[in-house]
Amino acid sequence: MSVLKDHKISVNQLLGVIPEALLTKLSATTKVDYYAKVLHGKKMFYLLLYGILDNEKLSQRTLEDTFNDSMFKTLFNLDPCESIRRSSISERLSKIDSDYFREIYQCIYQQFDNAYPNKDKLKCNLIHVDSSMVSEASGKLLEGLDNKSGKKAVKYSVAFDGLLPCHFNVFTEKKYSSEDIALPEAIMNHVKQESNHQNIYVIDRGLQSTRTMKSFNDDSVTFIVRAKENQKHIELESLLVQNQDIDLGELTLVNDSKVHLYTGRPINNKKRNIHYREELVDTPFRLIVAKTKTKEEKAFWFITNNFDLSAKEIAQAYRRRWDIEVFFRFIKQELHVSHLVSLNKNGIEVILYMTLIVAMLLSIYKKGNKIGYKTAKRRFKMELRNLVIAMIILQSGGKLDKFKT
Repeated sequence: MSVLKDHKISVNQLLGVIPEALLTKLSATTKVDYYAKVLHGKKMFYLLLYGILDNEKLSQRTLEDTFNDSMFKTLFNLDPCESIRRSSISERLSKIDSDYFREIYQCIYQQFDNAYPNKDKLKCNLIHVDSSMVSEASGKLLEGLDNKSGKKAVKYSVAFDGLLPCHFNVFTEKKYSSEDIALPEAIMNHVKQESNHQNIYVIDRGLQSTRTMKSFNDDSVTFIVRAKENQKHIELESLLVQNQDIDLGELTLVNDSKVHLYTGRPINNKKRNIHYREELVDTPFRLIVAKTKTKEEKAFWFITNNFDLSAKEIAQAYRRRWDIEVFFRFIKQELHVSHLVSLNKNGIEVILYMTLIVAMLLSIYKKGNKIGYKTAKRRFKMELRNLVIAMIILQSGGKLDKFKT
């Protein structure tokens, strides 16, 4: 049990979820420790885990200080005589096998997903997908998207199940600046790792391609997209029924219909320039239009290939997108994901895997103890500190002058 009053989940319990046996096995079966003298895969894992939790802003300098800190070494039973420099951390992040951290992340996610299923009242798995751009201090990025300001940037596309981040992609190529390219790839990558899934992917206005929606439908991927208002379409059939409840909570239902959507087909003209010819897509979709009760001029258009849920359930599913917005704000403000510790894609992926592992630990700690994100991080650090102090006292037999610092 936690030492904090009324807490049902302790830091010690959560640290027990970290697969020690898997860390050792992966170190032996992968090339993660190839040519590594001190910073073996397991040590890098522990260093990044503790460093993200303990530091207000992660950097290669703070990681150097963290590794050389006696409290860190005590917690993870490391040799107190070992030390490293910032340059070693930088080189290790650029070359270490990111698959090592991916497998650990997936293992921890699966354990938490099994223990804390987050199924909602719709009796389906809502997966919210969104992206965030990071460009802080990224002028020195070795590879990245070129944004309008002339700086290079990195795009994170994350799939979020309402409690935990279940998948992510790091995009550095220019073409992924378009959400119509980045989000479908992120979604299909998540689909591939889940056999016989029953997910409904909820997407904001970044994805508008009708061709992508048709592709989703052909691949049996169920989605809900907030479309642009007045998207061109042909109504095939009204799905409104007599005496239907048009109260959708904060919205009022205006229309619910089966439609065909238009798309632009790229055509090469004689001058070899591409223009788009408008054509109708023969796949039927469902269009739901609703207006807010406070501002009737503001309308929400939803397109989906789900014809089973009610209009109210579709609106509620989209409304829960706010969960991923809160999650992004949490990892940016509290875990400082907007600050790039490494300047190459491999290092960025490693740091993001570890950041999401820490985020999962804090999310379960938050949920189990019914507290907020900020409180969860603060109390998690307090418990971690108390745990280390207890270990030091035990190791020294109560005689702290014997403890090596």
